[in-house]
Amino acid sequence: MTVQFRISSVALIDPLRLYDLLRLRVDVFVVEQECAYPELDGRDVEPDAVMLWAEEDEQVLATVRLLADHSDDGADADALRIGRVATATAARGRGLAADLMRLALDRADGRLVRLDAQAHLEGWYARFGFVVDGPGFLEDGIPHVPMSRAATPSGDAAGTTDA
Repeated sequence: MTVQFRISSVALIDPLRLYDLLRLRVDVFVVEQECAYPELDGRDVEPDAVMLWAEEDEQVLATVRLLADHSDDGADADALRIGRVATATAARGRGLAADLMRLALDRADGRLVRLDAQAHLEGWYARFGFVVDGPGFLEDGIPHVPMSRAATPSGDAAGTTDA
């Protein structure tokens, strides 16, 4: 089968597919990385939030979440935030997360995009134009760095490479 890429708000996702998406995130972040935290944080159901995912043979292989960035200072009100980047163990190494990142950046339509990267993935996100823009921090015992990708001309995902 061919990998298919999807994007949707949570409200429009079939309940069984949504279950698969959320299960993948829990499997990766809570179980595999041993982080007990509220994976279902309420942000998935915000009106402007979308989930992107790759599927093959009715199986969810990878997912990314894109939503409005609610910065504390109110600056960059148009900024977006990427998060919950996860790939099923069996699907790793196929470049699916990279494909989803490019789709998310295309969807961002040139706006400023922020994310909090696990520190060991800083270089991976840098391939998409993200740069560290603040001090590192620990989240659930895992070192993270805040990163951002400056606003670009509409739809410009140039400079990205395959994973």
